[in-house]
Amino acid sequence: MRTPGLTTLAAALRAIRAATPLRASLLAAIAVALAAVLGYLYYKTQGTGFKRHNEVLGLLRELKEIDARWDVDILRARNELAPARSPAVDYGPALARVRQELTAAALEVDSALLRASVGELGEAFVQKTELMDKFRKANAAARQGLAQVLAAESEIAGLVRGAWQESRDRERLVAAESAVVQLLAEAQRYYLSPTEAQKKSVEALAADLREAAGRLPPALRDGVIRLDGSVQHLLDAKPIEQELFTKLSFLPAGPRVDSLTGAYSRELESKLAERELYRVYLIAYSAALLILLAYLATRLAASYRLLNAANLALKQSNENLEQRVAERTHELSEALKQLKESEAQLIQTEKMSSLGQMVAGVAHEINTPLAYVKNSLGSVKGKLPELAQLTAEAEKLLALLRAGAADPRSLGQQFALTERVIAQLKEHHVLDELQELLKDGLYGIEQIAEIVTNLRNFSRLDRSKVAAFNLHEGLEATLLLAKHELKGHAVKKNFGDIPPVTCSPSQVNQVFLNLINNAAQAIESGHGVITLTTRREGADRVAVEVEDNGKGIAPEVLPRIFDPFFTTKDVGKGTGLGLAIAYKIVEQHGGRIDVESTVGVGTKFTIVLPLTPPEPPAAAA
Repeated sequence: MRTPGLTTLAAALRAIRAATPLRASLLAAIAVALAAVLGYLYYKTQGTGFKRHNEVLGLLRELKEIDARWDVDILRARNELAPARSPAVDYGPALARVRQELTAAALEVDSALLRASVGELGEAFVQKTELMDKFRKANAAARQGLAQVLAAESEIAGLVRGAWQESRDRERLVAAESAVVQLLAEAQRYYLSPTEAQKKSVEALAADLREAAGRLPPALRDGVIRLDGSVQHLLDAKPIEQELFTKLSFLPAGPRVDSLTGAYSRELESKLAERELYRVYLIAYSAALLILLAYLATRLAASYRLLNAANLALKQSNENLEQRVAERTHELSEALKQLKESEAQLIQTEKMSSLGQMVAGVAHEINTPLAYVKNSLGSVKGKLPELAQLTAEAEKLLALLRAGAADPRSLGQQFALTERVIAQLKEHHVLDELQELLKDGLYGIEQIAEIVTNLRNFSRLDRSKVAAFNLHEGLEATLLLAKHELKGHAVKKNFGDIPPVTCSPSQVNQVFLNLINNAAQAIESGHGVITLTTRREGADRVAVEVEDNGKGIAPEVLPRIFDPFFTTKDVGKGTGLGLAIAYKIVEQHGGRIDVESTVGVGTKFTIVLPLTPPEPPAAAA
């Protein structure tokens, strides 16, 4: 009979299983949508801080102030009669700074109006700057003309006084002086109000004065002519100034600043109002989400209680599962360990099998220097009697000398005999021959030691040792071991400039030996060519190529040459493990073996190894 608790648990599990992937996807989509709406509302309540907006308004006020100061400078320049006592204020640096900061601010604040208007406003101020420069130059020219006209008044008065005593027609002098005073007054009025009527009045007075100058004394006449030139200079400069003043008056730089300031302020107020509205929406939406989350938390707590009950039931039903899994894992680990040991023994067996095939050749290679050493030692033995005779005669001579009272005749005979023995040794070159025989014997022993050392290094069992290995040295050692197998074949070495490779030298040497033996056995004719090439392969790899001109491998066989126990050799000549083990060794070092073969042309194996393997190669033995 089922208990109510188990019935409830079973119902809960059925409900959980009934939740389809479509429902889960729908809930995820709803959650994403709710989060997106919340993020959107939060984003709409954010914006550039008031500080930045106030900086923009401050920059606009600075522009307005610069424009107003320019206008004051223009009016002051037009109404002042005396030349300027100090240079005009240069607002260029301040204007450039304000324009630069305003352009940068337009990129930061969220205002399409500001971004669209900054360029036009800048162009207007650039135009006003250019016109101001031209106006100041024209105003300076007009002031200079007026100053020259005013200076002529005192000059004319002095000339009249100078001519008063000698002149008989004093009324003409008085009339000329009065005309000069009237002309000066009209020139000043023209400077302050350069209308066309005022200009004609000045031109008429100047013409009358020029006409009257012909009847004046020479000195006075020259002064009148100079005055006329100054008046003409004023009449030429003032219209240019007036034209530039008119252009500056109608330039829209100032109104544009006022218009942009007002529009930007209204836009800012509108954005602030919109942001406040979105803040209200955000508060209401957040409150709704909190209510929804509280409801979901309640549902989740109920589901959590059901899941706890389900977990408790699962725990009770699977108390021994972890122990069973641990036992099974231990069994698998032991099996893997045994498999690795078997693999290492198989690799070592294959290597020793390869060495066994070379025993006859290696024995022949050892016998040759061994016979050389034997002959050298025999020749040394033949020279020893002469050295023994010299030693005996020398000992007799020393005995006579020690006696002290030796017969001079006997002493002389012994000296002569010893000298003959020494002369005989020199004549037969005994010492030189002994030195050469010993050198040849040592050379033969070194050859034998080198062969034995290479055999020991190749067959050693410390296969887990990883070190920086010179591949060229490995190839040379392998060629020496395979020398008997390579008889009748030419070996070409194209060794490049490659760095040492971090690897297991014993394993890599085994790969080299297998490929070189295969290359030698693939050449059916008596005289073949085996080419060994080393080179860089990219920045972090090296490549070793073993190429022969043998019979090649058939295309249908090529995909299977790395399979274990597959061989194309005759029965008893191959185990089918050589290339499979070589492939495994290179793969453990993080490299690869590529093969290219053409039937009747030859085969090329390419070994690509990293300079540093991704992880130390697994121990093979």
